[in-house]
Amino acid sequence: MTYKEIISELEKKIYHPVYFLCGDEPYYIDLLSQYIEKNVLDEGEREFNQMVFYGRDQNIASVLDAAYRFPMMSSYQVIIVKEAQDLRDLLPKETGSGEIKVDKNLLVSYLDNPMKSTIIVFCYKYKKVDMRTSLGKKLSKKAVLFESKKIWDDKIPGWIEDYLKSKNYIIGHKAVALLAEYLGNDLSKIANELGKLMINLSPPAEITVSDIERNIGISKDFNIFELQDALATRNMAKSVQIAEYFASNPKENPFVVCMMSLYNYFSKIMLLHSLRDRSRNNVAARLGVNPYFVPDYEKAAKTFSPATLEKVFHLLREYDLKSKGVDNTMADESEIYREFVLRLIYIDRVKTETIY
Repeated sequence: MTYKEIISELEKKIYHPVYFLCGDEPYYIDLLSQYIEKNVLDEGEREFNQMVFYGRDQNIASVLDAAYRFPMMSSYQVIIVKEAQDLRDLLPKETGSGEIKVDKNLLVSYLDNPMKSTIIVFCYKYKKVDMRTSLGKKLSKKAVLFESKKIWDDKIPGWIEDYLKSKNYIIGHKAVALLAEYLGNDLSKIANELGKLMINLSPPAEITVSDIERNIGISKDFNIFELQDALATRNMAKSVQIAEYFASNPKENPFVVCMMSLYNYFSKIMLLHSLRDRSRNNVAARLGVNPYFVPDYEKAAKTFSPATLEKVFHLLREYDLKSKGVDNTMADESEIYREFVLRLIYIDRVKTETIY
């Protein structure tokens, strides 16, 4: 089942005995478990009929012992198993020959005849169950099995837009790109930062770059996009100014993050050079960017030829190694920032050597 399907059923008070929430993205696992925790039982029922287990401290037997109890003055009892990936004896064990001991897995047996008055929620984060095992097969047939998949980086801007739209907000292209670049693909972190924005803006409202700077602390003038634009236009003064800002604030602008962003940026410019179909929609699709930003990449492609980009990639590799201590005589990260940006500005005049 999907997240929306599960929520839809829960809102209609359609409950299942076992929910197994797994996957690499904890955000949706937390949302579902929190919804069940807060909404299935009313406040008076929770005191006697709701329990929270932590996988590191328990085994599956203790969880199922609790599951076999009857609720007190309530139709249901709810058991939330957090950190279920650490729950002892949860998964089937293998013999030396690799065969699964089906008969010795307690959860497999429980799924055949669960307590209808008990709702168990397993929060199995950062992993998923092997569907070839007896437990995987049984969960797919007898439980609500939900896999929360990690969202790819290029899908994050769209996710942010959809999230804000659901709260009656809109956000501009530059603002959403800035958030996506600086917050990464951690949905819980993104939702938390968006919460800071929404506290200070009553819906309906548009979230701007200035709002982000004011409420989250990402500078609208000194950020990776402004650096990219300054480099693309060969604006030496602005490039150095931004580099100085980054160098003065290395905790907020880690060099390794800057390098990764620039590598992705220049990789897209190189890809643009190879495209035959230069229509805006095709370029946007191939580069994985919003069509709004295509002119910026076209402008950068005029500045950085394929030959120049080869030098850029050598320089990026050289300074990636320097940031890790290889052939680095500089005192700190701020010095690496300054030297790197200066060499990048004058890339066509710089001799680069292949780094092995």
